[in-house]
Amino acid sequence: MVQKLIVLSTLLAVASAVVIPAPAYPAYAHGPAYPAYHGPAVLPAVAKLAVAKVAAPEPYDPNPQYSYSYDVHDASTGDIKSQQETRNGDAVQGAYSLIEPDGTRRLVEYTSDPVHGFNAVVHREPAAVKVAPVAKVLAPAPLLHAPVVAKAVLPAYHGIPAYPAYH
Repeated sequence: MVQKLIVLSTLLAVASAVVIPAPAYPAYAHGPAYPAYHGPAVLPAVAKLAVAKVAAPEPYDPNPQYSYSYDVHDASTGDIKSQQETRNGDAVQGAYSLIEPDGTRRLVEYTSDPVHGFNAVVHREPAAVKVAPVAKVLAPAPLLHAPVVAKAVLPAYHGIPAYPAYH
């Protein structure tokens, strides 16, 4: 029996045996020595001076003048309007007209200058075509019902209360 115990312990010792590494010391070595050649002399790069371009001033008109006008007549949408304006120096004159929803024509004539400021005169002209009044239609009041209330039916018995159980 002792022999079996010795064989068993020997097998366990062999199975759990580990190689113990020897201490490793670092080996110091030099890198490869590459041959060195003399290259051409390098001069520092000189930056070119940036020359700022001076923008030419835009021409100034001391007496600006313009004139424009337009007309719109769209029968399908009822958009009828026109405008014209004229500027001579600092004085502006113009007028615009439009057809309002009630059918009247509004004509506005305006002037503007540095002395008197902005002035507008409004003229109203009666409708060229009589506008038909909108017919009032009385719709019946909507029929509202009371909301449906569902009553919950409670059970006729009571359940057994569940108390916490400790095991």
